[in-house]
Order: sequence, then structure tokens, then C-alpha cells
Amino acid sequence: MRRRPRQSRNIDLSIASPCIKVCQFKSDELVCKGCYRNQDEVRNWMIMSKEEKLHALAQVQLRKDNP
Repeated sequence: MRRRPRQSRNIDLSIASPCIKVCQFKSDELVCKGCYRNQDEVRNWMIMSKEEKLHALAQVQLRKDNP
């Protein structure tokens, strides 16, 4: 039996991940202490569109500015 073809994703590589290799999440906080992304943003970064990544980076800046 043949599988149906997977829907291809257009992976955007134009925006680098803000990861600084310091992945630390406290149990009471859902934001990485290294890059200020939440768990969903970290997990989904590679499959996010350019627009989603730009939005996430804006949220990262807000989190940095308002600890």
C-alpha cells in the first residue's frame, strides 16, 4: 500500500534562531532564560513562517525589556 504524499513545507531559513545554547526553563516559567522564547516558539522555530518568526522575535524583545 502506498502512502499518500506528505504536504511539503516551505522552511524559511532567512531568519536565524535567537538560541544562544543556554536552554533553561524553570518549572514555574515557560520562557527560556537564554533566548527568551517560550516552549512553543523553541519547538516550532524550524517550521514557522518568516512572519511567525518576526512576530516571535518581537515577543522576545518585549520579554527582554519587561522581565
